[in-house]
Amino acid sequence: MSRAIHVFRTPDRFVAGTVGEPGDRSFYLQAVQEPLVVSVLLEKQQVKVLADRMGLLLDEVARRFGAEVPPEGEDVADIAPLVTPIDTEFRVGTMGLGWDSDANAVVVELLAITETEVDESVVLDDTDEGPDAVRVFLTPIQAREFALRSARVIAAGRPPCPLCGEPLSSRGHMCVRTNGYKRGEIFGAAELEEE
Repeated sequence: MSRAIHVFRTPDRFVAGTVGEPGDRSFYLQAVQEPLVVSVLLEKQQVKVLADRMGLLLDEVARRFGAEVPPEGEDVADIAPLVTPIDTEFRVGTMGLGWDSDANAVVVELLAITETEVDESVVLDDTDEGPDAVRVFLTPIQAREFALRSARVIAAGRPPCPLCGEPLSSRGHMCVRTNGYKRGEIFGAAELEEE
């Protein structure tokens, strides 16, 4: 069976979003170019890496090629939730990121997870063999917006422990920095009942 490659050359939207409560969230990337909507499932860390690398790529493109790249902003224009219903196309295994100087666009490629190792030559290639893929071309403005929104989505999870940085949960937190002691308000735990 030949692979499916979804290409979005002028997407209306490319965003990261979640479904579920903090501590039990599923992370998605969603590309929208009416009427087509494609959602892929991935890990929180993959979203973080993609957003961080996208920001670094934009800075490098501005430095090396003198391309018009917007500065990092603070306000997210697109705060709308993911388009529902969310039909997952695939789980992301390999990600590719590049710059298309002809189109003046950041190119993001997301490849489905496979049981076999993916050859680098498959990334950004239209061959019939290989994992399913989503390829999105983003203007520098869209890329900055994606990176900023992704950072906000990641930060919207559970707050970090002030001592060890691990996420706090509503059930309390066994901090490795204190060998499990001092489970008070600072760690999000309810006060223990006195016997």
